[in-house]
Amino acid sequence: MPTLETTVDGIRLPNPFIIGSGPPGTNANVCGKAFDEGWGAVVIKTISLDSTKVVNVAPRYARLRTDKSREIFGWQNIELISDRPFNVWLDELKRLKDKYPDGVVIASVMEEYHKDRWIEIIQRVQATGVAGFELNFSCPHGLPERKMGAAMGQDAGIMKEVCGWVMGAAKVPVWAKLTPNVTSIAAGAEAALSAGCQGISAINTILCVMGVDLETLRPEPTVEGYTVPGGYSCTAVRPIALRMVKECAEVIRDKFAGGRSLSGIGGIETGRDAAQFILLGADTVQVCTGVMKLGYGCVKAMKDEMLSFMAKHKFEQISDFKGHSLRYFTTHADLVRRQAESKATAAANAKAGVVTKDTDWQGDTFVKQSDALASG
Repeated sequence: MPTLETTVDGIRLPNPFIIGSGPPGTNANVCGKAFDEGWGAVVIKTISLDSTKVVNVAPRYARLRTDKSREIFGWQNIELISDRPFNVWLDELKRLKDKYPDGVVIASVMEEYHKDRWIEIIQRVQATGVAGFELNFSCPHGLPERKMGAAMGQDAGIMKEVCGWVMGAAKVPVWAKLTPNVTSIAAGAEAALSAGCQGISAINTILCVMGVDLETLRPEPTVEGYTVPGGYSCTAVRPIALRMVKECAEVIRDKFAGGRSLSGIGGIETGRDAAQFILLGADTVQVCTGVMKLGYGCVKAMKDEMLSFMAKHKFEQISDFKGHSLRYFTTHADLVRRQAESKATAAANAKAGVVTKDTDWQGDTFVKQSDALASG
């Protein structure tokens, strides 16, 4: 009987489905809703020591829909990290721990390039009893102007240094959330893991411009007639996320002997989506935009679909198929070689009269084909 229970970096999870950092984890109330619905863990919306610098605007979302069904497949946001006071968050994290003692809360944190600030936020949040940290090195808009978020994640050297500061203060597992807005996400993965982080999360949103309104000639979402590039998510980014998760998994496999964890993110809305990320090396999967589209209850169907997939392939636990599909990636030169060998084998069989399918039998060469199949 398959089970979704899993342990990642010493953290026991009832299932691998995690609320990704963002609006679905924006306060204790909604985090509690996630636990009530059966999510395996919650990554809270990113917090910092000084929320007074965080000022959101509205509208801050733009969405792409198919022409006929109007289904949402692309989602842009220009939303910032949490604007709620740090002390309020500390109180709510403690209350979450009291109300849901078995609930796994992972604190997403972000700070400026200042060692003391990073150490302070880790120590103070850690005291609330969170199960782990996710370091936001990937927010693509707003905060990079203050040298935070993606501004750090796009510099592997700085990210490695900051991760080192954090690991000197953290007593619980730490994941580094990587930006896809780089030439090589593998370099970022190696930097964070080399600094001692137990795991990485990938990917955050892809910097984009959603589109331009052809009536007003203004790019969207429009705030007082103006906008900024924002983060792109939803099902449209899944192929890109899968590729980058695969690259991160290869770093873990090849340079860390498989001894680190990976949380896959990007366009996940079904259990079948999630299974693909795990097949490419993820230990867990995170869902944010999917929850904003479908609601917290979507996890029930995701879990059922994952269990059905596992039963079909006779996998008993997540670790049985984690990274299974990585073995099927190779080089283009190898693809050419394999195809040439296959064609050569087929040609040789045809010449020798070897039958590989019932439709290959021919009346005028029946005896020759029979001889070719005989062992002696």
